[in-house]
Amino acid sequence: MSFTLIQKGFIAAALMNIGGVLTFSRGFTNTALMEADPVVMSSFGLLMIMVWGLAYLGAAFSTGNIHWLAGAFAVEKLVYVVAWGLWISANDLGAVYSQDLFAGVFYSIYGLNDAVFMLFFAWVFFRKQHDSH
Repeated sequence: MSFTLIQKGFIAAALMNIGGVLTFSRGFTNTALMEADPVVMSSFGLLMIMVWGLAYLGAAFSTGNIHWLAGAFAVEKLVYVVAWGLWISANDLGAVYSQDLFAGVFYSIYGLNDAVFMLFFAWVFFRKQHDSH
């Protein structure tokens, strides 16, 4: 089976959300990760990140127009990028690393990862815009 660039991007986003959460949370057992940001990265928050991953996976195999869906995904990623930026500016990343390496790496990269996928989803939104007319 051959995938388009857009499908590959959606699949990559899904794998990052689902695999990233399972890896860095060590299957929801990494309390240091959850305690560092108990609002956004609570057990429930991590589960919802995985649900977003399932939505990306579904979009990868959608045969309909994904213009507005990609736009919604771009906004969703923007929210996480802003949340990460606020967290980074108000917290000591070194303290998180001293508690747990996985949590430290997670907080170092998750906003950058989300920014990349935010740009990808925005690109899909604008690229697919002509398909919706």
